[in-house]
Amino acid sequence: MTQLAAPPSVTRRRRRPARVAAWTGGAALLAAAVTAAALGFGGSSPGTATAVRTPPATAKVTRTTLTDTKTVPGTLGYGDPLTVTARGQGTITWLPAEGAVITRGRAVYSADADRVPLLYGTMPLYRTLRDGVEGKDVEEFERNLAKLGYDGFDVDDTFTWATREAVEDWQDDLGLPVTGTVEPGDVVVAPGPLRVTTVKTALGATASGPVLEATRTTKQVAVDLDAADRHLVRRGMKATIELPDGSTVDGKVTSVGKVARQTGEGQDLTTTVEVTLSVGKTSFDTGPVDVTVVSARREDVLAVPVGALVALAEGGYGVQVVEGTATRYVAVETGMFADGKVEVTGVAEGTTVVVPT
Repeated sequence: MTQLAAPPSVTRRRRRPARVAAWTGGAALLAAAVTAAALGFGGSSPGTATAVRTPPATAKVTRTTLTDTKTVPGTLGYGDPLTVTARGQGTITWLPAEGAVITRGRAVYSADADRVPLLYGTMPLYRTLRDGVEGKDVEEFERNLAKLGYDGFDVDDTFTWATREAVEDWQDDLGLPVTGTVEPGDVVVAPGPLRVTTVKTALGATASGPVLEATRTTKQVAVDLDAADRHLVRRGMKATIELPDGSTVDGKVTSVGKVARQTGEGQDLTTTVEVTLSVGKTSFDTGPVDVTVVSARREDVLAVPVGALVALAEGGYGVQVVEGTATRYVAVETGMFADGKVEVTGVAEGTTVVVPT
């Protein structure tokens, strides 16, 4: 007598709870969704038809595109805050309001009634810039002067007499003492525009130490991704972001962390890397979100519902093919699992297969 493989139980995929990671990986679906056992081929010729009543639940083998997705929780915000520190002397005479946005050339704060403007860059000003000084900090400063509309000098790594004249014009326009040199405490350098979140000093305080905290002005989403899934995302990958009200916006991966961090302890220990994404227009400033990325995609493949797979006694998997009023079992090779379907080879497009209920 031909043996039957033990039928695994049917597991239907349910909609994930909000803010809980969901993974549509093939191994998990295969283990959970292979339904009834197929007849083993045994000593009889493979694929012999058996007369049975045509089952009521069937599906066609279709040609389609399968996408494998990863959904993880994230946090919408403006990124980590940075602290602006006063490096000069004197007294704080003006401060911005919380929530204010400061752009290039605008005052971040004032000391002794002199404005301290914002410049864009990644290298803090660490020395006095004057004639003859060379370096990347000079080039960064000159690039800012040019962006502010000053000219007559070359944007390079050398502070020349032409740079000095442009600096004098800039200082005069700001109402600052015209010296032609720039001290470290004369400007604030940040990667881009600042959004003030917290003022950390007060009018009349000494102009040294922390002045305020600020973030970038561009909204972003931060995700603590399981380090084992890091290979699934890459910079530039598109994503769908579900907002707190259930609506969705487009997103794009802007960075994938290279430093793994561990949190928790014992069985709750997790290792993650930080992934950041840009986010489309939204009225929310902060809040929990869900991020879905397409981790794999297979185009123009044949597929059947996962529930159509049967475990063969001889090993592997097959499908029960309907031929008129009879059916037969056909072995298949499986590929990607996604969207409740599985990629198969070994059966023709348009073939009718049984999907046990």
